[in-house]
Amino acid sequence: MAALGKIRGRGPILIGIIGFGLFAFIAEEAFRSCEATQNDRRQQVGEVLGEKISVQDFQKMVDEYTEVVKMQQGTQSLNEDQLNQVKDMVWNTYIQTKIVEKEAEKLGLAVTNTELQNILKEGTNPMLMQTPFVNRQTGRFDVSALQKFLSDYKTQKGTNPQLAQQYDAIYKYWSFIEKTLRQQILAQKFQGLFAHCLLSNPVEAKMAFKEANEESQIQLAAFPYSSIDDSKVEITESDLKAKYDELKPRFKQYVESRDIKYVDVQVTPSAADRQAIQKQFAAYGKELAAASDPTEVVRKSTSLINYLGIPVLKTAFPFDIANRIDSMSVGQVWGPVEDKQDNTMNLIKLLAKQQLPDSIQYRQIQVGGASAADAHKTADSIYTALQKGADFETLAKKYGQTGEKVWLTTSQYQNAPSLDKDTKNYINTLNTLGLNETRNIELGQGNVIVQVVDRKSMVSKYIAAVIKKTIEFSKDTYSAAFNRFSSFVSANQTGADVLKNAAKSGFRVLEANNITTATHYLANIHSTREALKWLFGAKEGDVSPMYECGDNDHLLLVVLDKIHAVGYRSLNDPQVKEMVKAEVLKDKKAEMLSAKLNGITSIAAAKAKGAKVAPVNQVTFAAPAFIAATGASEPALSGAVAATAKGQFSKHVVKGNAGVYLFQVTNKSMRPGKFDDKTEEQKIRQKITQYAGNFMNELYINAKVTDNRYLFF
Repeated sequence: MAALGKIRGRGPILIGIIGFGLFAFIAEEAFRSCEATQNDRRQQVGEVLGEKISVQDFQKMVDEYTEVVKMQQGTQSLNEDQLNQVKDMVWNTYIQTKIVEKEAEKLGLAVTNTELQNILKEGTNPMLMQTPFVNRQTGRFDVSALQKFLSDYKTQKGTNPQLAQQYDAIYKYWSFIEKTLRQQILAQKFQGLFAHCLLSNPVEAKMAFKEANEESQIQLAAFPYSSIDDSKVEITESDLKAKYDELKPRFKQYVESRDIKYVDVQVTPSAADRQAIQKQFAAYGKELAAASDPTEVVRKSTSLINYLGIPVLKTAFPFDIANRIDSMSVGQVWGPVEDKQDNTMNLIKLLAKQQLPDSIQYRQIQVGGASAADAHKTADSIYTALQKGADFETLAKKYGQTGEKVWLTTSQYQNAPSLDKDTKNYINTLNTLGLNETRNIELGQGNVIVQVVDRKSMVSKYIAAVIKKTIEFSKDTYSAAFNRFSSFVSANQTGADVLKNAAKSGFRVLEANNITTATHYLANIHSTREALKWLFGAKEGDVSPMYECGDNDHLLLVVLDKIHAVGYRSLNDPQVKEMVKAEVLKDKKAEMLSAKLNGITSIAAAKAKGAKVAPVNQVTFAAPAFIAATGASEPALSGAVAATAKGQFSKHVVKGNAGVYLFQVTNKSMRPGKFDDKTEEQKIRQKITQYAGNFMNELYINAKVTDNRYLFF
């Protein structure tokens, strides 16, 4: 009882302890929940229609499309810019697909397997022409070739690993095409249904024909706005406010954007760096001049251009080198010379210039044996038989080969990274053999009997050793630039200080506006993703850390100047205010000119008031008239002319984009051609279909798309 009394006596303390413990437990769970939510959010590339997409799922789609692009382009890798294009394409396709699928589901639209099979059988869809299943004879997609491949794919899985890998690559490519085809067909169905909600009729067709084909000839009196000096126009805040309210829909933005001020330091080679490479190239020049075989000299120099040691076309060389070798003599060394366009130092030695065929048709018999000696012996007997008149194809078949004729063009080998001794010997032999001449070429592991059967397009070919190297800055130069800029950054911690002191320190402040999360490169500088991540987490006035970016040659400092939230940009926004002011200025000048022209009833009277008078022909309602006197297209003038009868003077001053106008219609006539209501209705339907395509913009806005790709890519 005594113990119970003690407990009761300390009840408030115990309750406090228990309460604190419960709070700590709840707080810990809440913290874990928040942390889990934050982690989940950090893994989201974006959101559309309330559906989130993870970075893993998006990366899978990017990888899939990357493989498709590589297969289409026949390349093993994509550069950074190409990868960014792939990511944009994947993102935009994903959004469009999600939007269309949702709208189609509401309407009950779908793409059935039967529809897809009919499209495959028809074989005319442009996407099908990008597949390996196109019949070379008909030039059409061959569904039977696809079916055979799909059947073979199932049976090839457990056989030859290399063949199975090729089949797997093609299968993945086809799966992507099929998926994309379904998406495309569904989008076309939805757009077609939408377009058919907008109808054309014979009355509209007749009006459209008249608007496009009735031409007016006029005498035009133009009064450009530029004839009034801006300083003579008074603009008040109330004028700006009224015009802003009128134009406000123009200034609505649906995605947050940001404006920045930034300092970009691009590190470039110093005078000492240039002197060093000049000295290096002077040594290369002496070595090239003395070398009978420049292979080792070029290799040691790490030139951007490989030396193959065989005759190639000028197109194998960069433009600046190709332009030079024509004027060089054999044995001459040219350079070293700096090319400012590509920032390189260049040195050339021309070793040979020959007239050789660009294309060679030949056939061959490859000869092997238990040893190289056995192969040489067999090859000698084959060559002797051919010299005595034996049939080439018959001998080839005897040794398990076809002996068929094939073409070799210079472009097939001239851009190779390197060629071994046997390959050089092989190509040089083909280049120099005469028509129908046969040669027994001895290689390291055997022999090849070749016979040239045709030669085409005799062209100039060159053997040139080229040393071309980018003029790069040294570590010392980079360190000096880094230290200098780092000192500036350390001394200027606020945005105001950066903007105030940059010029004094020899740096230039630049600006970039309307940056969104869809931006790949901040200020068009490569490798600025970290700066973008900082930018969209910063507040107005914040100053970034110094970033090392670009192609390891830029130093960047960013000041976040302005955040433009989703919604209407205000009149205080400098960009908005400038646009509004330009419109008000145009209105005021139009009022001033109209007042000046009050009561004018003839071209002569308008000319007396200072008009620029000139005839304008072929004015139609359907197209804006271009006015040379003001250098602008004027739709309002086209409409006014169409509403004015032949011989009449304009009833009112026409306010245009670049001036005000008075005119007299001197003639009206119809262009040659007969009205056909069916043809015109078809033209209108085509226009309507194009207009209907704009529906995606509205649906995109309603989809509430969030793009966080900048956090990951």
